[in-house]
Amino acid sequence: MSRRSGSQRGFTSLLEYIGSELDFESDFYNDAYLDRRITARIRRTDSEDYRAYERLLRRDATEQDALLDSLSINVTGFFRNPEAWERLRPVLRELTEQRRTVRVWSAPCADGREPYSLAMLARDDPEIDERRLDILATDINPDILAEARAGVYETSQTTDIEAELEPLDSVSPYIDRDGDTFTVRESIREMVTFEQHDLIRGDPKGEFDLMLCRNFLIYIDSSYKEPIFETISDSLRSGGSLMIGMTETIPSQCRMTFDSVDKQRRIYTRV
Repeated sequence: MSRRSGSQRGFTSLLEYIGSELDFESDFYNDAYLDRRITARIRRTDSEDYRAYERLLRRDATEQDALLDSLSINVTGFFRNPEAWERLRPVLRELTEQRRTVRVWSAPCADGREPYSLAMLARDDPEIDERRLDILATDINPDILAEARAGVYETSQTTDIEAELEPLDSVSPYIDRDGDTFTVRESIREMVTFEQHDLIRGDPKGEFDLMLCRNFLIYIDSSYKEPIFETISDSLRSGGSLMIGMTETIPSQCRMTFDSVDKQRRIYTRV
């Protein structure tokens, strides 16, 4: 959908409504991301344009919930970018060898597949002492956190859970499978603590040894990336590690705070 003249005004009006009435702070996110998600809902509801969709939102509480769920960033997967996870192995080996307790933070964690991948990777690697890992996973969306805690995932036309788990030699120690339903075993779920937290406006969470903030920054407006990285740096101990998405970069204002460990896989150390 092209946003020109009247269409642009309709888009702006819609964002103002979403911000004032639905308490969603769209300023944090770039327009391209918001437009993709909103346009998908417009098509799904057979609305003619932004203004028609705004009228629908004003009278339909169910669609309000559907839009807010769509705007929540929950694109994820088990072992997304497997080559990056392989590079994370030596980081975890070194950390669990050197420290009695290794604190890890996954944010935003979406439906839990990222922190569960971390837990399974640790269990799968004999050189990683998973007993020393303390994994915190946070997200702003309480509904998606409930899904994460349950740890139940379905293979569908758009999601192949079996393919996502291929980096593991065997999934049976970590996953119970019933047809197209995959349930994370309790022994893995117990390794992860889930909490609600707003990475954009929330306070730092303490001194962590490793933080995963992957494939979130690409959706964020550039003016808000610096405060996010300030929260991240304030949450990492000196020498702590950070992993971001394969297509993401650290803002220029924050680069003095991080040394590159593996630039290609986007792994850094807090100075």
